Amino acid sequence: MVKYFSTRGGGSPVSASEAVLKGLAEDGGLFFPDHIPPLTKSLRELAEMSYQDVAYEVMKPFLSDYTEEELKHCIKNAYDAKFDTEVIAPLVYADGAYYLELFHGATIAFKDMALSILPHLMITAAKKNQIQNDIVILTATSGDTGKAALAGFADVKGTKIIVFYPKNGVSPIQEKQMLTQKGDNTLVVGIHGNFDDAQNGVKKIFGDQELSKLMAENGHQFSSANSINIGRLVPQVVYYVYSYVKLLKEGKLSDKEPVNVVVPTGNFGNILAAYFAKNMGLPIAKLICASNENRVLFDFFRTGTYDRNRSFVLTSSPSMDILISSNLERLIYLIAECDAEKNKELMTQLSTSGKYEITVNMQEKLQDFYGGYADEAETADMIASLYQDCGYVIDPHTAVAACVYKKYKEETADETKTIIASTASPYKFTRSVMKALGKDGGEPDDFVLADRLRELSGVSIPEAVEGIRRAPLLHDTVCEKEEMADVVKRYLGI
Repeated sequence: MVKYFSTRGGGSPVSASEAVLKGLAEDGGLFFPDHIPPLTKSLRELAEMSYQDVAYEVMKPFLSDYTEEELKHCIKNAYDAKFDTEVIAPLVYADGAYYLELFHGATIAFKDMALSILPHLMITAAKKNQIQNDIVILTATSGDTGKAALAGFADVKGTKIIVFYPKNGVSPIQEKQMLTQKGDNTLVVGIHGNFDDAQNGVKKIFGDQELSKLMAENGHQFSSANSINIGRLVPQVVYYVYSYVKLLKEGKLSDKEPVNVVVPTGNFGNILAAYFAKNMGLPIAKLICASNENRVLFDFFRTGTYDRNRSFVLTSSPSMDILISSNLERLIYLIAECDAEKNKELMTQLSTSGKYEITVNMQEKLQDFYGGYADEAETADMIASLYQDCGYVIDPHTAVAACVYKKYKEETADETKTIIASTASPYKFTRSVMKALGKDGGEPDDFVLADRLRELSGVSIPEAVEGIRRAPLLHDTVCEKEEMADVVKRYLGI
C-alpha cells in the first residue's frame, strides 16, 4: 500500500485518502508517495481499454486505500457526458506532432481532466475517514483551475469552495466563466495582485494554525483543489499513458518506442504527471518544459538556479504567468534522493531570498528534461503558421509548447515522435487567437470574436462559452491580497 510523506519531513506518513483530504502537509510541504508504483498492465493490454479503464489501472496503485468499487464509482462519475468527445482526450496530428487535446471537459481546459474526479475522490475520502466537518476548498487560480474547481464542487454536499484570482490577470472569458458560477457553496474573489500573490495568500491561510483551530470549532476544515493536491496530480498521469497506448493501438508507435512529451508549464503539475508516467514505465524520452516570457523554469533547467526575483509579465497565456512553480518542489525532493531536510532548506531559501541553487549532483538528474521558452511574438506567429499550414487552430498556451518544440528540434535534430499537451480550447482565448490570425478588428465583445472564430475554424463554439454569453454575473467580491483571510472568515461566518 502506497503511503504519502511530506516533502519537508514533518508529520507521520498518511494514506492516499488522507493526503487527498489534507491537500497540503501540516509543515507546508507537499505529499509524495513512498514509491512510484509500476504499471500493473502491459502497454498492449492498456491499448485495448477505454479511457475510464486506463484511469482505473493507472490510479489504483497510487490510491491504494480506495476500494475497487469506490475508485470505479469516482471514475464513472467524472468521465461521463460532461466531456464532448467519447474518447475524453483525443489526439490530432498536425505539423509533425500529435496534439493531445485535454480541453473537451466542462470548462474547456486541461484542469477538467483532474478536477472532474477530485470532488468524488474527496467526498469518498471524507466518508472513509469519518470526517464530520464541512470541507472548505481554498484555491488560487491563474485562470483555469478556478472555473474547473468551481464546476466540480458546485453544490457538492458537505463542501464549500472559495477561489481567489488576480483581478486583471485572466482572459475576459476565463473571468466571466468564474463570475457566472452558480452554486450556494461557491465564492469567487478577485484580488489586487498577481497569481503568485493569490497562491502565497492561500498557502499563508493553510499555515495559520489559529485559523485552523477556529475553523474546527465551527465545523470546517480546509483542503485544496490546486495541483499541490495529490488527488489532482494522480489523475493527470492517466492521459499520458492513454495517449501513448492509443497511438500504439493505431500503429503509430511500435512496442516500447519512445516518445517525447511537450508541456506548456506554469505550476509544474502537468509536466510532473508526465514524469510520474515515465517512472511508472511509460517509454517517454524527453520531457520538454515550455515556458512563456515568465521564464523562471527555463532559467532553472539551464542553470540549476531557481530565481523568482524578476519582473512579472502579463502574457496572452495567463495560466503560465507564474514565478513560483509549486509542484517543482516534488521534483526537487525526488532529485535530492527524497532528502526532506535538503528540500526544506531550499524551500526556506526560496521563501526568504526568493532563490535557491541545486547541487551539481541534483542537476545531473534532470537529464530527462529540456527547458525552452517562447515570447509573445513567437507565440502569435505559431498560432498563425499552424493555421495557415494545417488549418488547425490552437490557443496561446499550446502555441508556447509548439514553438518550444520547434526550437528543440532545430537545436537537437531529434526526430523522436512527439506528443504536445494542448491545454485549452482556442475559444477560451478568442481575442489573443484572433489577433494572432490578423482577424481582430478591435471589437469590445469577445463573444463576437468567438462567432468569427467558429466561421474561420469550422469548430463549434463549446457550451462552456455559449452558456455564459448572456449569463448574469453572480460574484463581485474584490479584495487586497492582505485581506484574503478576512474574506474567508466573513464567508464562513466565523
